[in-house]
Amino acid sequence: MEEPARDPVAEAAARRPDKPALIAGDIVVTWAELDTRVTDAAQAVASRTAPGDRVALLLGNTVEFAAAYFGVLRAGRVAVPLNPGYTADERDHAIRDSGAVLTLESALPVPPEKTTLPAPAPGDLAVLLYTSGTSGRPKGAMLTHAALAANHDQLGRIEPPVVGPDDVILLAVPFFHAYGLNTGLGTVAHHAATGVLVERFDAAGSLELIARHGVTVTVGVPGMYLAWTRLPQAGETLSGLRTAVCGAAPLEAATAARFRAATGKSILIGYGLTECAPVLTTTAVSHRDKVASIGRPLPGVELLLRTRGGTELWRDGTPSVEEDLAELDLEVAVSAGTDPGEIVVRGPNLFSGYWPDGSGGPDADGWWPTGDIAYADGDGDLVLVDRIGELILVNGFNVYPAEIERVLDAHPRVASSAVVAVPDPETGQRPHAYVVAAGDPPPSATELQVYCATRLARFKLPTVELVAGLPRSAIGKIRKREL
Repeated sequence: MEEPARDPVAEAAARRPDKPALIAGDIVVTWAELDTRVTDAAQAVASRTAPGDRVALLLGNTVEFAAAYFGVLRAGRVAVPLNPGYTADERDHAIRDSGAVLTLESALPVPPEKTTLPAPAPGDLAVLLYTSGTSGRPKGAMLTHAALAANHDQLGRIEPPVVGPDDVILLAVPFFHAYGLNTGLGTVAHHAATGVLVERFDAAGSLELIARHGVTVTVGVPGMYLAWTRLPQAGETLSGLRTAVCGAAPLEAATAARFRAATGKSILIGYGLTECAPVLTTTAVSHRDKVASIGRPLPGVELLLRTRGGTELWRDGTPSVEEDLAELDLEVAVSAGTDPGEIVVRGPNLFSGYWPDGSGGPDADGWWPTGDIAYADGDGDLVLVDRIGELILVNGFNVYPAEIERVLDAHPRVASSAVVAVPDPETGQRPHAYVVAAGDPPPSATELQVYCATRLARFKLPTVELVAGLPRSAIGKIRKREL
């Protein structure tokens, strides 16, 4: 008989019942108390749904979310965490597409009749996380209980440990995102540690929480670290951290340098995707002080770089991963030296495909192409280049938007930039840069083009358009599709 799926809250409550599990403002909930709340939520959900039903969660980073989420999983239902800030159209699409039969925006009353819940199996679907990808409507990535647990096992094999049971972890990344959900909240439960909840990030307010509660680990995104380094009290407050982790988007070298100068600590960089529950690589397993790379694969994650050794990565106008592509093991790629290639991964943390039919998931051998392009540097560390779907072909030559963005962002009077492909009658495509200027006076478009011309090959030079701001997601990623 198959062992049931892990129940991290029940395990944490058994190991450390009186240990604070979650802190929200003045409210402190122990693991025993959270376990009771999870049982109540499971009973409430089970009384209104059937096994395998999807349950949408429209809640922020709150104790109520944690109880509802773990309760849905304990009841053998499928959690569908959604952004409370969604527009009605976005929310309705996710609810309709997932077939959610229940939407939770607050705690449900506990039914008077208690029922025994059959424990879900490890291979049962646990979560549908909607990810927008590069085009079209968001799709639900299907993650099983086993996939969620596998990522914790993989991270737990890193030495020295990134997170441990005695850590107090700041939970400011939204729980509707895989990073906030599993790497944040899930990690707290896995280790029976303590989480400090932040429902709406504010740089000064979060620093006050870090100081008040003795936070030792921050799970953050680049915008959080940038905001902290701009505050004079940040150095003293953050110097007490044991671990600072950054993911979800590239971290600028200047931000990492300012953080290190202020605190004496390095930021660990992680790379992953929703479909991978979510972490794939980290500098915690390579060079912990290195900023320019995404490190190496986690223990238990297999990774290949697929390249054709040439410039053509497209077929019939769409990116393709073909069977005849050369597959290079990472260690081989390092010794040989490689051009950028697509990251292809295999591991027990991978998703089961997109809802509802499992399309787009790992192939028959378990390999899944991420759509991200990287190369291995001389140290054997991966350097992320760009999304394969964002590759710009100028007269057949590869142009990676991230390379141009790094040049523009290094300009002292540029706040941020985003580069996309636009049609060009002579070259097929050309890079076009949207730039948010800073400083007084702000740079002109011509000045920025001249600046790029001294740092980039001619075919990579972008046209430049100054804009007031760039559209961003809830975790700070630039929404290039909207540009």
